[in-house]
Amino acid sequence: MTTPLAGGEPLIDVHAHFFPDGSGYHNGWHLNARRLEAGDRIGIVFHVASILGSWGATSPTYFQSLADTVPANDAMLALQAADARVRTYVAVNPNDGAGAVAEVERCAARGAVGLKLAAARRCDDPVVTPLYECAARHGFPVLHHIWQHRRRHWPGQDISDGADLARAATRHPTVSFILAHIGGGGDYAHTFAAVRDVPNVYLDLSGSGVDRGMLDDALAAVGAQRLLWGADITLCTGLAKLRALEVIGLSADELADIRWRNAVRIFPAHAFASLGGRLSPARPA
Repeated sequence: MTTPLAGGEPLIDVHAHFFPDGSGYHNGWHLNARRLEAGDRIGIVFHVASILGSWGATSPTYFQSLADTVPANDAMLALQAADARVRTYVAVNPNDGAGAVAEVERCAARGAVGLKLAAARRCDDPVVTPLYECAARHGFPVLHHIWQHRRRHWPGQDISDGADLARAATRHPTVSFILAHIGGGGDYAHTFAAVRDVPNVYLDLSGSGVDRGMLDDALAAVGAQRLLWGADITLCTGLAKLRALEVIGLSADELADIRWRNAVRIFPAHAFASLGGRLSPARPA
């Protein structure tokens, strides 16, 4: 058997995406198969993923209609049911109000393990509060799309940055917030300063940026127990970050925390039951 590119220790991708039939990506199911194939080659044991509506085919990607939200989540849950490597974030549009909350409840009952919010409403807007309360009830972490430093409005999205997420997390201290893709664009140094002292904000390392010093600075800002490995759309840059993590002076325990143990700690216990027993009793849960 070929040794995975990232080695034999467990690896959880906390920020993955799949694509439904009829999406803005016309070859979605081909992309899904290729992601799983590439994940096996890298050594990913779980892809925690969402489908963002129709990916722009019939409603905007960041403002998906409820008519697109429900079948997209159904497709994601079907992938989970069919493949032991897949776990589901329920993705909703907060502007749908009670409909969004009902959708989280529906998908939680069917086995979803987390909540994914894109850029349909600023993350600290009171409109989003019922969704955070719903996440707290189910023990779901919230993966929130972030632009690392919001300097202006961007068309087609209501963007949040690290300071916004820090405010939301301070208001909801029992919820774990995953700040998306520090390498996904913008000033990640602004993010690090904004969330340094907010212990329930975790940094997802995904995004196409792989800047020299980015991971070192993230480690210095929040420590290894608040970093999570993820790839988002580009698995190749996720692999590049794994290579970088191996040479920035992490201990074996710290590297394991980032690769998989932090994810096991913040997701519901059933999400990665096969790995839960491997958590070190000497490190906090």
